[in-house]
Amino acid sequence: MDLFESPDGLKRCRWCGGAPEFVPYHDAEWGFPVSDDRRLFEKLSLEAFQSGLSWRTILNKREAFRAAFAGFDIAKVAAFTDADVDRLLADKGIVRHRGKIEAVINNAARAQELIAEAGSIAAFVWRYEAHTPAAPQSQSTSPESVALSKALKKRGWRFVGPTTVFAFMQAMGLVNDHQERCISRDKAAAMRAAFVVPGASA
Repeated sequence: MDLFESPDGLKRCRWCGGAPEFVPYHDAEWGFPVSDDRRLFEKLSLEAFQSGLSWRTILNKREAFRAAFAGFDIAKVAAFTDADVDRLLADKGIVRHRGKIEAVINNAARAQELIAEAGSIAAFVWRYEAHTPAAPQSQSTSPESVALSKALKKRGWRFVGPTTVFAFMQAMGLVNDHQERCISRDKAAAMRAAFVVPGASA
């Protein structure tokens, strides 16, 4: 069974049954297209922290991550110093992994370069939108995630492997990976059809 029937009687993607907090995240965020650069940077950062962990762990710490990383304001994070790294390593509210912390700070600087190159993070990553995806939730990478991962790594980004990037693409709506009979699939499809990428013509 690829669906989860919630207590409200509605059918959602099966992974929603894994934790109560997954349902509001699924219904309000997951799979709906995003053009805001701060949100895109935040999600790439959180997916990096998730590497080797569960999304539930990261989701439950998301507000602490936001507080620790200045709301994922790209310019502010890019200006973090060694003192900030030490501060973050002492923050019990987040995942205290030096490599991941330093990767997010590095990636903020790379994000600034990407914005200068493409006009916005959105304009760049949406070039890799999946137009003919595989069956929903049937894969952990895709040709598009492999290509985007390579493009980001070429520009110096860290912790952006194809699996991490695919999870980012699922969450940010670059692929509609809601199951066929999930209550959110048609909504995500309609939003993607109407979506206009800021700066896409740049």
